[in-house]
Parts: sequence; structure tokens; C-alpha cells
Amino acid sequence: MANPTTNFGWQMPTSTDLVTDLPADFEVFGQAVDTALVDLKGGTTGQVLSKASNTNMDFTWVTTDDANAIQNAIVDAKGDLIAASAADTPARLAVGANNTKLVAASGEATGLKYVGFQGASVWKSANQNLTSASQTTLTFDTEVFDTDGFHNNVTNNSRLTIPTGMSGKYLVTVKGDFSSNASGQRVVYHLVDGTLVNFASSAVNSASHGSYVSLSAVYQLTAGQYVEMALYQDSGSTLTTTGTAYYYTNMQITYLGA
Repeated sequence: MANPTTNFGWQMPTSTDLVTDLPADFEVFGQAVDTALVDLKGGTTGQVLSKASNTNMDFTWVTTDDANAIQNAIVDAKGDLIAASAADTPARLAVGANNTKLVAASGEATGLKYVGFQGASVWKSANQNLTSASQTTLTFDTEVFDTDGFHNNVTNNSRLTIPTGMSGKYLVTVKGDFSSNASGQRVVYHLVDGTLVNFASSAVNSASHGSYVSLSAVYQLTAGQYVEMALYQDSGSTLTTTGTAYYYTNMQITYLGA
């Protein structure tokens, strides 16, 4: 009588086998099991079992840091991350500075980078004349900070330009100072690529002291676009916007994210 087989092809004795048949059947069964499990022999402390091929019961012992695993040596410091530099290619991303954030960055090897605050703050080191009933775009020759090259103190220094790879939402804040005069209105403008996009105005003026107008707004901007600040007054006389200190007339841009 033919004996049944298991999922692994091990021939099993049957319940109807005669006593004289059982020793031989068990011998066949035991030999098959022993042969099938031979790959489980050996190995040393810390090793793990790995498939050697698609064949059933074909295994091999390997260290946990074998060539097919992510190597322990890929990380060097506390906080390092494992990212991908290409398909099936793990790579180390070194830990960033304290309080920085991780963002997607297609230009980086791992497609990721750590960044902190990103933006610029600029002001004027000298007064600038404001002709009556005329819009005047301001220039800025001094930087408080500029993290990513938004501004140039000499070339196109009226502009805060969005850097390559940093399209997204930006907070733009400006403050315009006007010399004293009791006539007319005072207006501050946001310009994007030279076009008016927002303004704020005030008609509260004095002959004894200057005045200022501020404006803040969030805009969606793309790389290469630029933001400027302009002032307007219609007092009937030429006024000045005060330079010489940061707190008079200034402009800031802050990257908020994509």
C-alpha cells in the first residue's frame, strides 16, 4: 500500500500498516526529514537563517550584517537617518543641527535635507527722497540676515528674489517711514515682479513728527519671482523715508513652506 506524503514530500506511515512494516516506514520518513532539515545545522551566535534559493527548505546561516542587509557602518552618529539615493540604494543622511527640520529636496543626494529658518531682512543705511504724488520703489543696501541669497546689496537691491528650488508660500512684511508733514496720505505697497499686489495707507500725519505705515501678507511665489516695497505720499512736497537705522524703514521675507 502506498504511503501518503507531507507538504515537504516526507513519506508517512499509515494507520493500517502492519507491525512488520512500521520500522521500514519510519526509517524512510526519518531519513527524508533529516535530509530536508540539514540546512538548519550549524550557525553561530548572532547569526540568522536566510533563504539560499527559491527551493523549499533551502537555507543558509548569515550574520545580521550580511551583504544583503543594511550595514551597521552606514550610520556614524546619533540621529543619523537611512534614506535612499536611488532605487534599492540605501544611504546615510547625517543628523541636522539642533532645532532644524527635515524637508524634501530633490537636488540633494538622498532627496532630503535639514533646514532652519529661511528668509531675509533688509534695511536702508541712508534716507531716500519721496516725490509727491509719485510711487517710489525703495532700495536696500544693508542686510540683517539673508539665509539663501534672497537679496543683493548692490545689484537690483530693491528686490527680494525667490531662490531656485524654494517655490512656496512666503510672509512678506514691510515698514515705511515718512518724514513729518501734515498734508495728504501715506501709502505702502507690496509689488511682485513690479506689479502692485497689496497696499496699506494712513492719513494721520503731523507737521511736528514723522509717521509710518506697515503691511504684512502671505503670497504664493515661485523661484525667480521677486518682491519689492514702494511708498507713496501726496503732501505736495518732497518727503524722505528715513534710513540710518533698522527700525525706520525695512523689509522682511520668511519662507513658510511649499
